[in-house]
Amino acid sequence: MTEPIRLQKALSTAGVSSRRKAEEMMLQGRVKVNGKVVRELGTRVDPQSDSVMVDGRPIQLDPDRIYLAFHKPKGIVSTMEDEYGRPCLADFFVQYDRVFNVGRLDQDTSGILLMTNDGDLANQLAHPSYEVEKLYFAKVKGKIQRTELQRLRDGVKLEDGLQKADTVKLIDQNNIESLVELTLHSGKNRIVRRMFEAVGHEVIELTRKSFGPLRLGPMKPGQVRELGKLEVSSLMEAAGSGETKRR
Repeated sequence: MTEPIRLQKALSTAGVSSRRKAEEMMLQGRVKVNGKVVRELGTRVDPQSDSVMVDGRPIQLDPDRIYLAFHKPKGIVSTMEDEYGRPCLADFFVQYDRVFNVGRLDQDTSGILLMTNDGDLANQLAHPSYEVEKLYFAKVKGKIQRTELQRLRDGVKLEDGLQKADTVKLIDQNNIESLVELTLHSGKNRIVRRMFEAVGHEVIELTRKSFGPLRLGPMKPGQVRELGKLEVSSLMEAAGSGETKRR
């Protein structure tokens, strides 16, 4: 259990602003605690349990929370422990205490993974109602046709139902292979590979470039970076949207 602390101190510790600036924001009505505007400078909050927003954006006050972006390399299993002894995520996070992955990428897929010790946020992001958008670059065998790209947009029938992409864009191709950008919300197992197989193209390489508001950017395979305050706030905001959909 944590002791309640003054709100302006909590905002300063969270890196939002100086204490004096935080007091100004409170007096201007820009700060909410548990959904209510707070102007009283003596207000105290519990960083682990109270919900705080500044200018409509959620703020993470708990200093023990960890949020990391990881570029998972191809060949790594998306688990913190593998019963078969295969290389897994734990090999990259020995210096972090009890972090785990939000969602999965199959062993042959590279790209961005969110790692955290925030169970509440992870559960919200993993819930089907959140519908986090994911962007993939897929290199597939053969020269893909416009009609096949349209089938991906319209939906293809798989063993677990009709699956469709939100957007599909041909980036480059030759007579041997095609590079396709694809966005979708589904988090089903090997969904991108199965969708391309359904239109007759085997996936050679697959990389997830984004997960919700998180971007892979210039990160190299195996690289880990801590998320910035705005990135964490964006994730919390998105998870809050998913919570609203469930109600």
